[in-house]
Amino acid sequence: MLAKRIIPCLDVHDGRTTRGQQFGRAEAGELSDVGDPVELAVRYDAEGADELVFYDITATAHGRATMRDVIARVAERCFMPLTVGGGVRTLDDVKALFDAGADKVSINSGAVVDPELIRAASEHYGAQAVVLSIDAKRRPDGGWGVFVAGGRTDTGLDLIAWAERGAALGAGEIVLNSIDGDGMKTGYDVAATRAVARAVDVPVVASGGAGSAEHLRAVLVEGEADAALAAGIFHRRELTVPDVKRVLAAAGVPVRLA
Repeated sequence: MLAKRIIPCLDVHDGRTTRGQQFGRAEAGELSDVGDPVELAVRYDAEGADELVFYDITATAHGRATMRDVIARVAERCFMPLTVGGGVRTLDDVKALFDAGADKVSINSGAVVDPELIRAASEHYGAQAVVLSIDAKRRPDGGWGVFVAGGRTDTGLDLIAWAERGAALGAGEIVLNSIDGDGMKTGYDVAATRAVARAVDVPVVASGGAGSAEHLRAVLVEGEADAALAAGIFHRRELTVPDVKRVLAAAGVPVRLA
């Protein structure tokens, strides 16, 4: 069995790592500053993180340039693969992130607006380098919907159907972000993760809700995820990557130990 991946995730706003709950907005003062992204990246690399994900949540051109500088500095100092997303709407945006040092580029709202962007990026850079990131929320009547604009706009898309279409268009990986769980530390949406994992033939990464090592174990095993993202618990040192991997290994989950 392939080793399960543990992936710290950094939301970057104007060059700083931030955290909130349920997709809090920077402009509304709903995010807290948790540190320098380059310093955090170097720490996670030393701890044995399998990959690192950056989401650029800055809405200005200046902020985008700052983010590309952050990625370039991290790529110079770290050996783990880097996935970068946020504001990717054109093939030129994809190219800019690869040029900065990204190993994979994550596309979210841009793919909803123009699904063919997935195909174009996949054909140009290879499916292994293209990630479809999906922000999902439980529907009152069952199932899950796909949201954009920081979780504020319901696209009307069904989670499973959109994941299947994204994989068919050439996405080599799906990241499932649970809006309900984001920053709440109550556990991942195991049911949604499992449903997506069984619907597509590409790796599925769970995101949103990590509050303990047991939460990661549950989504990797019961949720059938190939990897799990976590943010706040790592940034604030409530748990470290080695802490989580030791718990997983003791539970029989295959992980790469440093």
